[in-house]
Amino acid sequence: MATPKAEAGPSDGAVQILSVLQRDARLVDFLMEDLSGYADEQVGAAVRDVQVQSRDSLQRYLRLVPVVDSIEGEYTKTQGLAPEAIRLVGKVPPNGKAPGGLLRHKGWKAEKVDLPKLPPGSILAPAEIEIE
Repeated sequence: MATPKAEAGPSDGAVQILSVLQRDARLVDFLMEDLSGYADEQVGAAVRDVQVQSRDSLQRYLRLVPVVDSIEGEYTKTQGLAPEAIRLVGKVPPNGKAPGGLLRHKGWKAEKVDLPKLPPGSILAPAEIEIE
């Protein structure tokens, strides 16, 4: 009897994108670091590099577009928008529906995903051991 072929699941994509962001921007290192001992200026300098490198990586492998391409703070109708694509906040009616409201965040959706092939598993980045 043939062994079923392992298929990629949702967690594989999460590991894959984290792996890319770690490789290109050291994002996981930055997020896991305890920053309490650093001055705000040091953190600010690190954030700028991590943000630029992370944005470049995202733009290389994903096409991200706003869910609602309008101006934040302006009235936006909910008609025609998929319920899962929006989250109503504030004084939401008991029925959970409203004709519209002020756009507080445009949201994001991945219009295209083109991640590089990575080996299967849960390793985001291998440990580096220097041989002297």
